Amino acid sequence: MESIAPLEKPARQAAQAGRAPGIPTIRIEPSRGWVAVQLGELWAYRELLYFLAWRDVKVRYKQTALGAAWAILQPLFTMLVFSVFFGRLAGIPSDGAPYPLFALAALIPWTFFANALGQSSNSLVNSAHLIAKVYFPRLIIPLASVLGGLVDLAVASLIFVPMLLYYGVALSWRVVWLPGFALLALATALGVGLWASALNVEYRDVRHVIPFLTQIWMFLTPVVYPGSLVPERWRPLYSLNPMSGVIDGFRWALLGAGAPPALPFLVSVTASLLILTTGALYFRRMEKTFADRV
Repeated sequence: MESIAPLEKPARQAAQAGRAPGIPTIRIEPSRGWVAVQLGELWAYRELLYFLAWRDVKVRYKQTALGAAWAILQPLFTMLVFSVFFGRLAGIPSDGAPYPLFALAALIPWTFFANALGQSSNSLVNSAHLIAKVYFPRLIIPLASVLGGLVDLAVASLIFVPMLLYYGVALSWRVVWLPGFALLALATALGVGLWASALNVEYRDVRHVIPFLTQIWMFLTPVVYPGSLVPERWRPLYSLNPMSGVIDGFRWALLGAGAPPALPFLVSVTASLLILTTGALYFRRMEKTFADRV
């Protein structure tokens, strides 16, 4: 029998495995149990996150005649419809602000939230070709879908400037709060999107439930009506809706309508963080099954 010196055994074993000696073996195994989100790993793949987010933006407006103008037209036309039916015919109050401005201040963040939720809930299924072949943090896929919606949010916000000039409404120092309210909308969309995208891999019914859920959620959120119309006994439940805090915040920051952020807003922030945390944990819990099920 051929004898092998102790120092030659690693080289002989590496040659039999088909790799060069001295190169360590990296074994990728599925996680077990509940796994925390690895922020360092997300940062290491930040270029992929940017690429996927920008890809979603380009695909959304590819071969469209108006391109990114749809980000403005969608909330603008919805505002016109709401102004006629809810502002004039139904006579819904608007906290002293012109109803078109009142509705548009809510529709801009709501349109971002609804589109981001729809895109992120289907993101894993639509990226099956990547998940089954290449390793990267799967959390990047729904995160890129939500971040790509920020481009639409910024473009849609441009329509508010001429509207303010037309109605003679001046901005105040309250606009410094807008990034915080936008961040709350982003966290809520990402949290619900993580839940929906992971569930959509297991149950394809989710793609049919999300549009229906979004419609109901809109009427539970003060988009067409002011939060002051909500009865006092329902205020605790009203505050548990994170998008209520976002809509009320946008109207207060842009128009001075409603009350400034207080305890109900903190409840909305807490609810959003709870949705985001549990969504991330559930996503990581189910992440190991994505490649086999998509």
